[in-house]
Amino acid sequence: METIHLTRENNITMPHTDRTPSVFNLFACKCPRCRKANMFQDSNPWHLKNTMKMNKECPICNQPLDIEVGFYFGASYVAYALTVALSVATFVAWWVLVGFSLYDNRIFYWLALNAVLLVVAQPYLMRVSRTGWLAFFVKYDKNWRSNPPQPLERTNKDQENNW
Repeated sequence: METIHLTRENNITMPHTDRTPSVFNLFACKCPRCRKANMFQDSNPWHLKNTMKMNKECPICNQPLDIEVGFYFGASYVAYALTVALSVATFVAWWVLVGFSLYDNRIFYWLALNAVLLVVAQPYLMRVSRTGWLAFFVKYDKNWRSNPPQPLERTNKDQENNW
């Protein structure tokens, strides 16, 4: 049986385990360096006014989350890959469960279902793509408690909100 201890870091009480956090914590939009704290201020992606409001830095490990001006434009590549993967998955599921035919309009029903699913999932996909893009550049550090985050090289406070 695994023992769980509660630790208190930066005024956040969280369970402390000796296990390495899973890479699937990124789908929960956790910091890629410590994989414990939320990257976004509001944990619900469907609160649309706060969907993309990120913390300036991780509340637990102090990793800066805005590495440079325009950094998250690259997240569009991750978002594109996620939407294509989701569309392929719905296509295969529709093909297996319903099937396609040349003699009726089932493909249009799949297109409508897929479009609605992508629109509804878009706030979550945008968050996951930002988390995934950051994870390409900030790797998990099992010793994050003792290793401070790397200093930023290309930040410009004057240009921070000019996109």
